[in-house]
Amino acid sequence: MFPARIWREIPQRYRLEANRCPQTGEIYFPPRLVCPEGKCVELEPVKLAETGTVESFTVIRVAPSAFTDEAPYPVGIVKLDDGAKMMCQIADAQIEELKIGMKVKIEFRKIQSDGKAGVHAYGYKCVPVRD
Repeated sequence: MFPARIWREIPQRYRLEANRCPQTGEIYFPPRLVCPEGKCVELEPVKLAETGTVESFTVIRVAPSAFTDEAPYPVGIVKLDDGAKMMCQIADAQIEELKIGMKVKIEFRKIQSDGKAGVHAYGYKCVPVRD
């Protein structure tokens, strides 16, 4: 099996899937095998909400080597409308306009490319919801 196919078959990687504990209602992303609250092991798969709000953010000014072309760039913790939280890069926004409580939507985008091999890595970024 090709590496790209293996990654595509991981549900949370490309389909914004998580799991929920039927006892507590807690949603976990990335999915967990056991609920830490209710100790349940029969977690249900759920599709996450595609919108949320920024709870916290920081600006990466000295980036790792794979992201030096993008620096400075913001990374934030987003609380999705269904209660789940995820960390992702905030794209298509000026650093000066970022604020806690800002509405965002989750988009699937290219994260980086391996220069020599030309392999693209994809994942989630959030972008501001423009009214």
